[in-house]
Amino acid sequence: MYEGLEERAVHTIDHDSEELRAYLSVMDQREYRFSCISDMLERRGISFGDIDLVMGRGGLLHPLAGGVYAVSAAMLEDLQQARYGEHASNLGAPLAAMAAQKASCRALIADPVVVDELSDEARVSGMPELDRKSIFHALNHKIAARETAQLIGTAYEDARLIVVHLGGGISVGAHCCGQVIDVNNALDGEGPFTPERSGGLPAGDLMRLAFSGRYTQEQLQKKICGMGGMMSYLETSDMREIIDRIDRGDARAAFYTDAMIYQVAKEIGAMGAVLHGRVDAIVVTGGIARSEYVIERLRDRISYLAEVFVIPGEREMLSLAENALAVYTGSREVMEYEQI
Repeated sequence: MYEGLEERAVHTIDHDSEELRAYLSVMDQREYRFSCISDMLERRGISFGDIDLVMGRGGLLHPLAGGVYAVSAAMLEDLQQARYGEHASNLGAPLAAMAAQKASCRALIADPVVVDELSDEARVSGMPELDRKSIFHALNHKIAARETAQLIGTAYEDARLIVVHLGGGISVGAHCCGQVIDVNNALDGEGPFTPERSGGLPAGDLMRLAFSGRYTQEQLQKKICGMGGMMSYLETSDMREIIDRIDRGDARAAFYTDAMIYQVAKEIGAMGAVLHGRVDAIVVTGGIARSEYVIERLRDRISYLAEVFVIPGEREMLSLAENALAVYTGSREVMEYEQI
């Protein structure tokens, strides 16, 4: 709950995996999750009537330009049918719609993970059957970019920035004049390896592994997203634990962390080339940005490109509030989602 940009109430509801196993699909959880939200608001003495706007987390939809979208029947239908994939974030818009109906107000989403503002060149993969896709931490990228543009005395729409989100997934994007013209697909095997994802892999070796008979498609997909990266090397994806191991002298943990930092820096260098070397600032955000170990070593590799700004943590809730306030005050338009 925000009043303007002031956080008035925050509550995290943890759902036990056994609890959710009773539901056949993500969307089947909708009524249960909404009852949890309603109960929480009631316990805090917050009425739906107090709410002017409801923002939901955008799910897996077709590619969209960045910005704010009204939750519509077309959007809900695509999410209900998991037309572009099933993920827990698909519940964001339906839950927002249910809350907005109770509050008699609008339901909106902003900057979902499928924000696609890639340049035409960035879409080319080298194989005509496969186009590069834009799937990344758009919500956190955009607010970190806007804040940094303000810090350097310009508008986001005039800035040339490299934004790095360091979390369970890692995305590195080239932001040029308000659009993310290139970014690695942070979900499905591009860019640096991460605490739980493999990142880009040697294509020929991956193909041979896929046809070796050692793994099913589902098992191999899990090795790419979920059980890859740090998890595969160190049997944990918790970077706090890994940094603690480094502090206690674990050379193996330090080696793989340094290798991850190396790959992130290499991706940042690539985005510098995308921006023709004219970079106003580099922005590092996400949960891992809290680590001095990571930031010091990353800064050492990239600071020649531009000044490095660190905005630690994931600011998705603040980003949703900022978008809501911009809509409420009329400074940001609401777009319509159309099925394709």
